[in-house]
Amino acid sequence: MPAEPSPPDSGQPSDPHGGRPAATPAQALSAMDDLIAASMVGQQEMAQRLGLNVTDLTCFGYVIQAGENLLTAGELAARVHVTTGAVTGILNRLERAGYVTRRPDPGDRRRVRVAAIPSAVARAYALYEPYYARLDALFADYSPEETAVLTDWFTRATALAHTYRDELRVHDRDRDPAPPETGTGTGTAPEPGDAPR
Repeated sequence: MPAEPSPPDSGQPSDPHGGRPAATPAQALSAMDDLIAASMVGQQEMAQRLGLNVTDLTCFGYVIQAGENLLTAGELAARVHVTTGAVTGILNRLERAGYVTRRPDPGDRRRVRVAAIPSAVARAYALYEPYYARLDALFADYSPEETAVLTDWFTRATALAHTYRDELRVHDRDRDPAPPETGTGTGTAPEPGDAPR
């Protein structure tokens, strides 16, 4: 039986992934920029609905993510990439707003661990669950192998973003060294989101 003729060449790369067009890195970065912009605006609105600022909401999200493995203030600062002084201010605001409570660390009474207040978790879940259900449905359009690639890219891109932020901070510190501390201050530089509300 003679072979069927090949379809005419459209000039576009072939698509092995079920109808999704091929994309260049530049197109992927443009799509990522759109997602980041939408997420930034969305997070601002979500935070306002919960009576928080974005930095405080981000910290609260990490507290929820930790579940029963309660984070110390230092661990939370490391995850959000802020100083321990900044995270103290964040926790003060979250505690006053009724989102978290601080508990003594049973293994080291000098440290505290941060626990989410269940009623606050319920408020956050009520706001975010419909959105995450739609994201779950979107992931269902992708094979496990494709989802693994997406997860790998998200993880590596997040690490890259943190590294770049740290490099910028070091550059700023080297360019504009802080004046000598006077009095009894801690010497901790303020972080974004740590201004009084």
